[in-house]
Amino acid sequence: MKRFDQLVEECAKYVKEIFPWDLEEILEVRSPLIVDVREPYEYDSMHIKGSLNVPRGILETACECDFEETIPELVHARDKEVIVLCRSGRRSIFAVHVMQQMGYQNVVSLKTGLRGWVDTELPLHDAKGQEVDIDYADDYFTPKLRPDQLSKPNTV
Repeated sequence: MKRFDQLVEECAKYVKEIFPWDLEEILEVRSPLIVDVREPYEYDSMHIKGSLNVPRGILETACECDFEETIPELVHARDKEVIVLCRSGRRSIFAVHVMQQMGYQNVVSLKTGLRGWVDTELPLHDAKGQEVDIDYADDYFTPKLRPDQLSKPNTV
């Protein structure tokens, strides 16, 4: 059995990643398609302005025609620059790996995800288009695990 981090590590071998400051520089000179694969409630809380929300759970059908989830802009982006992001940069690795298999030629993952974007103090916007306070964003992206979600020491 493989653990989540092992699966991410395996897929990451085939995925190009860029850092938040790289994306900031890219956005100064061109307009790639930015795909946010977080859930809609996460996206509505805060996202990079102009990004496209395509939850990871529907990504494959959003990339193809003839599905209710089809997103034409994404279907026609196989030869365009696409940057995929999520909260931490893990879901985006899976998404990029799948998209490469589906024929996307110029797709990369945002390493460190939006947590890294916030750490770099770059702007995020909410569902109303308002810029999100950096302190609120920092708190939002700070993990809040309950004790029952933590690893337990091996007792065997």
